[in-house]
Amino acid sequence: MVSSPDLSGRTAFITGTTRGIGKQIALGLAEAGCNIVSTGKTVEEGGELPGTIHQTARECEELGVQSHAIQLNLRDEENVRGAVEEAIDVFGEIDIVINNASAIQLARVEDMPADRFDLMTDVNIRGTYLTSRAFVPHLRELGGGHILTNAPPITQDRSPGSAAYSWSKLGMSFVTLSLADELASDGIAANTVWPVTAIDTRATRYFGMGTEDDWRTPEIVSDAVLEILSRDPDRFTGNTLYDEDVLRDAGVEDFSQYNLTEGDPAPLSAQMFDPSYERP
Repeated sequence: MVSSPDLSGRTAFITGTTRGIGKQIALGLAEAGCNIVSTGKTVEEGGELPGTIHQTARECEELGVQSHAIQLNLRDEENVRGAVEEAIDVFGEIDIVINNASAIQLARVEDMPADRFDLMTDVNIRGTYLTSRAFVPHLRELGGGHILTNAPPITQDRSPGSAAYSWSKLGMSFVTLSLADELASDGIAANTVWPVTAIDTRATRYFGMGTEDDWRTPEIVSDAVLEILSRDPDRFTGNTLYDEDVLRDAGVEDFSQYNLTEGDPAPLSAQMFDPSYERP
């Protein structure tokens, strides 16, 4: 684990905090003193999957920070705008925006219904676009901040078996990198971060993305996020980053703390978007 930056007095708006990577990012930032806006669709317990945005908010508050839960439908522009306005009204200043939420379905083109393609395009690309866009005036008014997106480097030219999902994730990166250039003179950093290995979440288990030997815990992503947020937004922007590389640059040598089982997990996630990826 890297030494956490002091995020006391700062506030992060994070999409998709009900469970998995988004929840762990929220908890990791809260441990560093950051106030949290917990957003997602699940607001009531007892559903098919465990967790709610309110539960995540409570767990953040137990770490000593302020937290506020807002139900968010990334496919609804007015809902996104209203959520951003509500978050700013509650906290006054929000200088960290994390586009984490994503829809996923892995299938060949002939097997992927058009409505599922639309869902991933709307949630992943359009949701990142709408959320980031809604915060730009506020971040400019603050004089800077961070936009960070959970998305891969743009290195892939095709993706048999997962074209729709891959297109949507690469679109998230494209939006973020475009923002980096557009906002460079405003002190607003825009970067992406992506796990080298598959992360233990409902999606990896449901879609059979390897086995537990190939997975790591969500903590590796939240630790990488913390390291990125410690960097100067005036200088560190426009980067597409792998979690391992970020942490290795920060001095981490032993990654076994993040593994589910003994041994070194295969770089499944990185190779999904860059078949030639090799660890340093």
